[in-house]
Amino acid sequence: MNPSLSKSVAIVGVAESDLGKVPGKSALELQAQAAMLALADAGLKLADVDGVFAHTDDRFSSLQVSEFLNLRPRFVDSTSVGGMSNLLHVQRAMAAIAAGMCEVALITYGSTQLSDGSRKGGAVAADLPHTPRGQFILPYGHLSPIGYYAMVAQLHMHRYGTTPRDLAEVAVAARRWAQLNPKAYRREPTSIDEVMASPLVAEPLRQRDCCLVTDGGGAMVVVSAGRARDLRQKPVYVLGAAETHAHHYTPFNTDDWLDTGVASTAEAALRMAGVTRADIDVVQIYDHFTIGVIQSLEELGFCQRGEGGAFVADGALAPGGRLPVNTSGGGLSYGHPGMFGMFVAIEAVRQLRGECGERQLPKAELALCHAPGLVFSCNTTMILGV
Repeated sequence: MNPSLSKSVAIVGVAESDLGKVPGKSALELQAQAAMLALADAGLKLADVDGVFAHTDDRFSSLQVSEFLNLRPRFVDSTSVGGMSNLLHVQRAMAAIAAGMCEVALITYGSTQLSDGSRKGGAVAADLPHTPRGQFILPYGHLSPIGYYAMVAQLHMHRYGTTPRDLAEVAVAARRWAQLNPKAYRREPTSIDEVMASPLVAEPLRQRDCCLVTDGGGAMVVVSAGRARDLRQKPVYVLGAAETHAHHYTPFNTDDWLDTGVASTAEAALRMAGVTRADIDVVQIYDHFTIGVIQSLEELGFCQRGEGGAFVADGALAPGGRLPVNTSGGGLSYGHPGMFGMFVAIEAVRQLRGECGERQLPKAELALCHAPGLVFSCNTTMILGV
C-alpha cells in the first residue's frame, strides 16, 4: 500500500459476540451482536456507520448485514478470500476512507459452525463437479484443508527434521494463554504428551494439532486517524499492511508449499510501518494448525527457515516465553468459528490497549498480525501500533 497511508486510520472499537456453542442464534445474529458491542466500545452509534465490510456464509454478506442492522451505507465490501478476509477488510477500509468513500467502517464476521455440526462454513461453490476441486480433489476423499496442511507438515519434517513434539509445543503454548483468558473455549491444562497422544486426523497432524470448531462472531470499527482522536478508546493505528494472492482453493501451481508469499507481505508491511521485527511486542498468527504457526514464524522472519521447531521449544511462545504469540489462546484453544482472521486483530487491539487482564503483556506497543486465506492461496500481514 501507499506508505503515506500509514497511521491514516485507526481501529477504535472491537468486540466478540457470544462464543463457544451458541444454540438458537444465526451467524447473522452473532454478527449483529458483535457489531453493536464494537460500536459501543468506540462510543459510536449505528447511525454513524456509512461503510460495511462483512464476511460470512452468504455471497452478499455486506448487504445482508446492512439490511439486518437497518443501515444504508455509502460503501460496502464482501471480499471473501478465506480466513484472512477480515484483515483484508481493514486494508480495504483504509483505502475507502482515504478515497472519501466512507468515514466509519464496520467490519463483521459470524459463524455457527459448532451448532451446525460441521467444519464447513456453508455451501461451497468450489465443491461443484465442474470445478478443479470438484474434479481432482473431492473424488479421492481428501480432507481439506487438513490434508493439505498434513502434507505441509510432512514436508517440513522431511526437509528440516521437525518433530511431532515441536508441533505439540505450539498447542501447549496456546492452551497456557487460554488458561488466562476467561472467554477461551478450552482452558483445562494440557501437556506435550497429551497432545501427542490425541487421535491422528491426517498424519502427522493429530486432533490437538487442529483448531477448534466453535460458534462466534466478531466486529471491528475503523475510522480516520483524525476522527479517532475524539472517540472513547485509545486509537490503535494501522501502521503497515500488505497482501499477496497466488491461486484459488487448490494449490496446483504452488512450486514449494513451504514458500507461499508470507515473507514478501512481512517485508512490505514492516517497511510501510517503518519498524523492524525486533520492535514487535506481540504476534498474532492464524493458528488453524500447529504447523501453520511454525511455518509462519519462519516466513515472517522471526527465525530462519527450518529452525521453527527449535524456535518454539521450551515454551517460547507461551506466557513468559521469548515471543508472545496468540495471547488469546488462538484458534487452537480460544475458539475458531470457521474463520479466525477477525479474532487475530481483536486480540492485538486489546493487547495494545492494555485490556487483557491476566494475560496482558507488560509492554505492548506494536503488534504483528498475520493470516493466510483458503489453502495457502493468499496472505496478509498487518502492523498495528499505539
